[in-house]
Amino acid sequence: MKLKTYRGESYTQTLNKIKSELGDDVVIISSKEIKRKTLNSPGLYEIVVAIEDNKEDVLLKISNAAKEINNIKEINNLSDEKPPVVNQEIVSLKEEIKKISDTLKFLQAAVWDVANKNELELPPEFSEIYALTKASGIAPKHLDEIMKLTIKYMPLKMRKNREAIKRYFYTLLKKMIPIRIEREVKPPHKKIMMFVGPTGVGKTTTIAKLAARYAYQLNSRHKVGIITLDTYRIGAVEQLMTYAKMMRLPIETVVDPSDFEEALNALRHNDYILIDTVGSSQHDKEKIEKLSSFLKVNSFAEINVNLVLSAITKYEDLVDIYNNFSILPIDTFIFTKLDETKSYGNLLSLLIDTKKPVSYLSIGQEVPDDLIEANADYILKGILEKELS
Repeated sequence: MKLKTYRGESYTQTLNKIKSELGDDVVIISSKEIKRKTLNSPGLYEIVVAIEDNKEDVLLKISNAAKEINNIKEINNLSDEKPPVVNQEIVSLKEEIKKISDTLKFLQAAVWDVANKNELELPPEFSEIYALTKASGIAPKHLDEIMKLTIKYMPLKMRKNREAIKRYFYTLLKKMIPIRIEREVKPPHKKIMMFVGPTGVGKTTTIAKLAARYAYQLNSRHKVGIITLDTYRIGAVEQLMTYAKMMRLPIETVVDPSDFEEALNALRHNDYILIDTVGSSQHDKEKIEKLSSFLKVNSFAEINVNLVLSAITKYEDLVDIYNNFSILPIDTFIFTKLDETKSYGNLLSLLIDTKKPVSYLSIGQEVPDDLIEANADYILKGILEKELS
């Protein structure tokens, strides 16, 4: 990667100079006003641009930088052992054990919640699916509502087959999960995304993953700019600066709403502008209200607010966080730390409650790879694809 500095009397004049030499597909690293224009003297603007490296090299640098930042070490356990010879007697025995196990699961799950004296009359064949879903952390009120729908509408012929019951239940749950489909921005449209949420949920890392995704991993390469409002944590700013430098992306640091409008205009040539914010307790109304003031500035495109939440947060706290951050116009959810738990019932309950869609899932610490488009199947695996203990 090579950096080159251009100067001119105005931002537009300097940008035109760059385009005439390098073309339209230029990556701007930074732009600043060095000297204001006066009646007696012209202004002076400076723009620093990057000359492109190979795409694969950039992604490799991003990944290596992420590992260094998070101190992640890869452990590869390789084995050259030959597969064991299949013993048909053992295979037959396993099949018999599986049949017995299925029967035991029905019996095991049938002894459910007797102490709670639940008013829901649950036929024995539904007891396993009930126990599995309950163990996932779903809110009891949602579980009972879903079970009533299942019992009411499932065909009788399906009720004797354990897998058929699971498939029907899976399909029902899938229809309850609102998903925001990713659509790439195409000129002249722009997309501005603000990321809000509690401290420690992984907003900064999520922004780095999305920046890499939009700039390098989609069908078309997009120009991406970053703004950070999180001036409270020096480490977070430095981390984002490191990612931006590795990806050759422009980044602006903002303190006040007046600076925010100026930063947006400085980055308006980008297709995507990603805004990092300070993490705060959902009960810190002052900080959340300050974020609201940033949304009131004049901008050339709508600012979409993404509430970033950790999958390891219990349902009651997720609801509390959402309710308090709802003074902001929440557009979608992004769920992080899905690799740290396999019980996603709390997420399902939040989606049922709010009717808000989820757009992305962070499934690990690797940047940029461990971020996927949200999909109902991934969430449902954490509810139904496990064994009762």
